[in-house]
Amino acid sequence: MRLATALFWLAAGCAVYVYAGYPALLYALTRVFRRPVRKAPITPHVSLLVAAYNEAEVIATKVRNTLALDYPADRLEVVIASDGSTDGTADVAARVVHELDAEDRVHVIDYPQNRGKLAVLNDTVPGLRGDIVAFSDASSMLKPDAMRALVASFADERVGAVSGVYRVERAEHASLGGQEGFYWVYETFLKTQEAALGSILGGHGSLYAIRKPLYPFPPPGTINDDYVIPVRVVQQGFRVAYEPAAVAWEEAHEMGGFSRRVRIMAGNIQQLRELPAFLDPVRPLELFFFLSHKAGRIVVPFALLIAFVANLFLLDVPLYRVLFALQLGFYGLALAGAMLRLPRLLRLPYYFAMINAAAFLALPHAMGSGRLTWRK
Repeated sequence: MRLATALFWLAAGCAVYVYAGYPALLYALTRVFRRPVRKAPITPHVSLLVAAYNEAEVIATKVRNTLALDYPADRLEVVIASDGSTDGTADVAARVVHELDAEDRVHVIDYPQNRGKLAVLNDTVPGLRGDIVAFSDASSMLKPDAMRALVASFADERVGAVSGVYRVERAEHASLGGQEGFYWVYETFLKTQEAALGSILGGHGSLYAIRKPLYPFPPPGTINDDYVIPVRVVQQGFRVAYEPAAVAWEEAHEMGGFSRRVRIMAGNIQQLRELPAFLDPVRPLELFFFLSHKAGRIVVPFALLIAFVANLFLLDVPLYRVLFALQLGFYGLALAGAMLRLPRLLRLPYYFAMINAAAFLALPHAMGSGRLTWRK
């Protein structure tokens, strides 16, 4: 009984802290302590790199979107790098560049072999001309003023990288679009608070940028480049700023799928390799963010399972019978959300259960015993 009680409250407390306690603590800390980033309307030379694999459906729109950015044309280089695409991604990109007479502004690189996103980034970055290298997913569209807003924080010499904000559009066109949108509003809140205290650790793959000399050349097997690259900038002693005015958006239907969640969670597990860098030398604030935000998300799925099993051994006590009934009700609602078209609010338990269930399938992938698709 004592062991089951201790396990239950430890596991339940972990889940509550990660998803509710940590945001509340961040909010309280930012009320008394803030480190603002110095911004200025600067226009450094920027190279915008879009690594793509089988993105023929969206790449033409992406090229037009980048050319429509409100940024000096002579200070913005756009590079589309196709990672051995088999659907004609590079041909589509080259065709629209020619149609728009934009060969001097947009360069298309067609790598013949599919090797993975990090191999493409590592091979392409050295040849870019910009002092700032910005990264953006092919399916993510940028607001016209996104690049100006993004680079403004580089006026602060302490800033080594900047992440834009990620928005979900047309949420009603996807089965979990509303829940995905709510999740990213929640993530934006966390990153805003972390940035106000010091530095976020990871960016949004939809749009983030670094000073070119700081590019860390991660190993090709890295899953989540948008986390590992910024976090290694932090490890070099620089801040990673968060700029909510630099908006990148994606339609909800582009983000669906349990496999995408498995990939994200596998990347999260893989990122535990970055922990030693926060211990030697000790970086207290960044370590606090890493353990509470990133590592905590990995622990929660297993904590939920432990809490459920431990509760089974405590059913002789009325309090624990109530708590077990609440758990059954929550997971029952999650199961109903998977099978029925419930109102959006009632589908949140399903979304929460789905993103946490992904951890159990992600573990073998993160350990290198499984294969993940390139992006989805």
